[in-house]
Amino acid sequence: MSNVIVYGTRYCPYCVAATQLLSSKGVEYEYIAVDNDQELRSEIAERSGQFTVPQIWIGEQHIGGFTDLNRLALSGSLDNLLNA
Repeated sequence: MSNVIVYGTRYCPYCVAATQLLSSKGVEYEYIAVDNDQELRSEIAERSGQFTVPQIWIGEQHIGGFTDLNRLALSGSLDNLLNA
């Protein structure tokens, strides 16, 4: 299974939803909290081009946020990415 990284905050409902979706699929992921770390948030924004959380990567591929992750799950494409 690919390396999955989720950057988020503890108070973000979309971050919780993303981690719940991954957990429901049995996916192990690294969660990096960016709460109160403006430098890390800026780094993630520069890397992803997005200023919102969560920001999710599967391997080297940037997935986006929860909506993007959920769209992949609903289409069946998420399993392919995770097993690549």
